[in-house]
Amino acid sequence: MSGIPLLIPDWPVPPGVRAVQTTRAGGFSTGSWSSLNLALHTGDDPATVRRNRLRLTEALALPAQPVWPRQVHGVVVARADAMTEDTGADAVTARTAGAVCSVQTADCLPVLFASTDGRRVAAAHAGWRGLVAGVLEATVQAMEHPPEHITAWLGPAIGAEAFEVGPEVRTAFLACDPEAKEAFRPGKGDRWFADVYRLARQRLLRAGIRDIHGGGRCTYTESETFFSYRRDGTCGRMATLIWRVS
Repeated sequence: MSGIPLLIPDWPVPPGVRAVQTTRAGGFSTGSWSSLNLALHTGDDPATVRRNRLRLTEALALPAQPVWPRQVHGVVVARADAMTEDTGADAVTARTAGAVCSVQTADCLPVLFASTDGRRVAAAHAGWRGLVAGVLEATVQAMEHPPEHITAWLGPAIGAEAFEVGPEVRTAFLACDPEAKEAFRPGKGDRWFADVYRLARQRLLRAGIRDIHGGGRCTYTESETFFSYRRDGTCGRMATLIWRVS
């Protein structure tokens, strides 16, 4: 598809749906942001970030340049064709061809959605706060499509062996769903290791989605492939994109 190293989701979607996941490779950034950093808020040189974004747009022959939402770990879902870069949202949906849905991550979980008829697509950024608050459920609702006819794909996120959290995180999930206890195992002291993939699948299943793909990668341990804020602190961001073609 391009000269940039990409992950292509392996999921059953109609031919008119396109989706990609970037890695950290293939861009112009240096140092802590090496090399395909697509985020302006990380301390990287803004001109270099814009150069990376343009390279991605051209390499993928995107129908439009992505408009990146200002992610706030919430549940707001924006329409891709009605956004600006000041739009605060953690999910983006589109119902028209040519509108690109995009989110950025570096440990948080990106989730893509597509209706089985190919008329609705969406991308969501799901950190643990967003998962608890219901960003995935909000995205499903915003697609205005029966959940049994929506397919989901889980992109790369921090793995269960690396995602150590405090007791307040486990308590917040259990308050929403007692079955969430299955996604936590004890760490040292009062700490817990959380399986964000399992937590996301639980939430998607509760929302009525049964066709769920992806998962299993670890941004923290796969340092040559992915950025990880938990591992490195200062770092770039990957992008997860989905769009429809005519």
